[in-house]
Amino acid sequence: MTRFSRLGLIGALTVILAACGLIHAADWPNWLGPNHDGISPEKGFKTTWTDKPKVLWEKPLGTAFSSFTIVGDKLYTCGAKDNKQVLFCLNPADGATIWELPFEKQYKDAQGGDGTRATPTVDDGRVYILGGWGLLLCVDAADGKKELWRKQFNAKPTWGYAASVLIEGDMAVVTSGGSDGGLMALNKKTGDLIWKTSDDLVGYATPYPFTFEGKRYIVGFLGKGAVIVEAKTGREACRLPWKTSFDINASAPIFHDGYLFLTSAYGTGSALYKLTPDGDALKSEEVWRNKVIVNKFQQCILKDGALYCGDDDTLKCVDFLKGTENWKANPRMPNATIILADDQLVVFSEQGKLMIAPVSPKEFKPTAEASILSKRCWTLPLLHDGKLYCRNLERAVCVDISATK
Repeated sequence: MTRFSRLGLIGALTVILAACGLIHAADWPNWLGPNHDGISPEKGFKTTWTDKPKVLWEKPLGTAFSSFTIVGDKLYTCGAKDNKQVLFCLNPADGATIWELPFEKQYKDAQGGDGTRATPTVDDGRVYILGGWGLLLCVDAADGKKELWRKQFNAKPTWGYAASVLIEGDMAVVTSGGSDGGLMALNKKTGDLIWKTSDDLVGYATPYPFTFEGKRYIVGFLGKGAVIVEAKTGREACRLPWKTSFDINASAPIFHDGYLFLTSAYGTGSALYKLTPDGDALKSEEVWRNKVIVNKFQQCILKDGALYCGDDDTLKCVDFLKGTENWKANPRMPNATIILADDQLVVFSEQGKLMIAPVSPKEFKPTAEASILSKRCWTLPLLHDGKLYCRNLERAVCVDISATK
C-alpha cells in the first residue's frame, strides 16, 4: 500500500468513526475551557433552525452559579442538597447522576443567590472544587468517594469564594487571600504548598495564565488590583492597582500580544495595559481607560482584535487596542454570557434566551434564537459534541444543536 493510499484509508476511517460517534469531542476541563479564553473547538453545529432545538434532558440541581466542565464521558457542576453544597458528576447524555459529593455547608447570600460560585476543574483523574466558604477539595474523578486532599481558607470575601482552581503544570493555583497569600500554588497531587504571594485581599476572578517573551506568568485579579507573578516561583513581576467599589473584581483578565485587559463594574470600567520586560519584572503602560465595557462578572471573548461581551448595559463589541465601541445590541441584553465556536457567538441571556450569530465587529445579527430557561441565568454555557449545557440558579438543561446527519 502506498503512502497516499494509507492516508486515504485513514481519512476514510476517520469519517466512518465520526459518523458512528466514536471520535469524542474535545474535553472542556476547566472554567473558560482548555485555553482559558472561552473559545471552543466545536464545529458543525446548527446555527439556524425553524423549530426550537430539542431539549434532551432537564435536571434540578439545587442552587449554585457553577458552570460545567466535561472530560470524557463525565459532566461536572455543582448544586445543593440538604443544606450542603454538592459536587455533581453527571452523564452528559441523559443527565443521570453518576455520583454526588456533599462537601461544604450551603453558602447563603440573600442578595446575589445561594450556592457554590466556582466551577469544578478536572485534571488527570482528579476533580478540584473551591466552596463558597473556602474549602478547597481534591477528589478522585472516578467515583468521588476518595478524597485526595483538602485545604481550608479563612479570608472569605463579602460574597464568598468564587474563583475556580487553575491547573498550571504540576500546580493547583487558587485565590486564597490574607495570610494564605492573594494567590497560592499547591502541589496538585498532594496539596503541599509550593509558593504564595503577599497577603492581598482575595478577589473573585479565577487565576489567569499567559506566556510572554518565553516566560510563563499568572495574573491574580484580586480585591485591590491585579498582581502578575512568575508561574514557577510566585515572584511578583508587576502590580496594577485597581479600585472597584466593594472590592469586586470578578471578570478574568485577557492577555494578547503584550497587552493585558482588565474590566470590572460598579462604575469602574475597563483598561488596557502594554507590558514590557524590565529586568526580572514587567513594566506596564496604560494604553486606554474608559467605561465602554463595564463587566460585573461576565467574561469577554477576544477574536481578531475585537472584544465581545455582555456587560452591565448590553451585549457589545469593542476594539481591543482602541477601546472604542464597534456595536452594541438593541434591545438591551445586560449580563449575557458568551462562548465562541466555529466563528459563531453562542450567547445566553440572563433571561434564558439562546442566540447564535456570526462573529463580526460590524454587527450582531442572530441567525437562531430560542428561550430554553427562565429566571436568573448568569452561568457560562458549555458546548460539547453538538450539545449545549446551560443552567439557571437551580436547574440544568441540555439542548441538542447538533447538525442533522
